[in-house]
Amino acid sequence: MAVMKKKRKGGIPPISTASLPDVIFMILFFFMISTTMRDQEIMVKTHLPDATEVSKLEKKQLVSYIYIGQPVDSQQAQYGTAARIQLNDSYQTLEDILNFIASERDKLSEADRMAMTVMLKADRNTRMGIVDDTKQELRKANALKISYAANKTMSIIGQ
Repeated sequence: MAVMKKKRKGGIPPISTASLPDVIFMILFFFMISTTMRDQEIMVKTHLPDATEVSKLEKKQLVSYIYIGQPVDSQQAQYGTAARIQLNDSYQTLEDILNFIASERDKLSEADRMAMTVMLKADRNTRMGIVDDTKQELRKANALKISYAANKTMSIIGQ
């Protein structure tokens, strides 16, 4: 009896791509979970001032933002070009800051309420009067931890 040998092709066997969609979906889910979405729509122009000494905040979940500046171009016909205060997703007045701070504190746990920081993001061309009035309202609301947003610039030694 003769032994029959099959001829083998010298090529590499094909790569199975059956698990490729699973890998793609795992990567997609990872990025969906780890990415944070912007909570608020910015309705004022904020070109931040420059600063040489800046530091990052450690716990961003304890930060509440107040934006001060001119309305964006699409809303200037309705609201004008004067500086406005934005709390959450709407323009508010100085009197509304007390309610805003109270609602932001209610969102936090008891232990974190004293560590709450208010971040003022004011346009560099905004008059200091509206910023000072905002600070006075924050004092009335007992929100004494205030931070100012700024762009970091390199300082030149000797100037």
